[in-house]
Amino acid sequence: MLRIGITGGIGSGKTTVCDMFALMEVPVYNADAETKAMYNSHPELRQKLIALFGETIYSGPELNRAKLGELVFSDKEKLAQLNAIVHPMVFDHYENWCKQHADKPYTIKEAAMMFESGSYKHLHFVVGVIAPMSVRIQRVMHRDSLTEEAVKLRIQNQMHQDKLQNLCDFTIENDGRQSVLKQVIKLHAKFIKMAESGIAHEFKKAVKL
Repeated sequence: MLRIGITGGIGSGKTTVCDMFALMEVPVYNADAETKAMYNSHPELRQKLIALFGETIYSGPELNRAKLGELVFSDKEKLAQLNAIVHPMVFDHYENWCKQHADKPYTIKEAAMMFESGSYKHLHFVVGVIAPMSVRIQRVMHRDSLTEEAVKLRIQNQMHQDKLQNLCDFTIENDGRQSVLKQVIKLHAKFIKMAESGIAHEFKKAVKL
């Protein structure tokens, strides 16, 4: 089974791309969604977050996402500490998920911080979804009801899109002018062919970020 990663900065449209693959019956693991669920359901994660950020990081059983966002998106050290706690737990969850779909030609893992977390090293290929900065900002402002300044702050805490594109094996352009569906169908056919070829593909090698 091939493991394909799909990544992209906030507002790039990677979830839309993954939804298209899912319509073609490709199993999709949404690392960001699984992480959000674990914040509320994983006792060990809850304890570690309280130890790092204090009791008020939770409002009853629910994580105070707004407060967490304010803390980590303005403090790179806190963001790094958060990622060091969360990423290993999500990785273990993903490995178990892969075992459940081992009979499929290929699966997809969707994650925003694929290279920063190191999870790309357990994938065969990575697809980067890219879009112009102005388009990304407008999408997130509309989607999350954020100011332009708030969106730009979040983008600044992510890898620059040009660098991300250089690290990926394939690219999908989601600029509103080109057909995303056609690009997805083309990649789907390529991955099916690669999976059926019988060639044993190696996981991606470590890169210098």
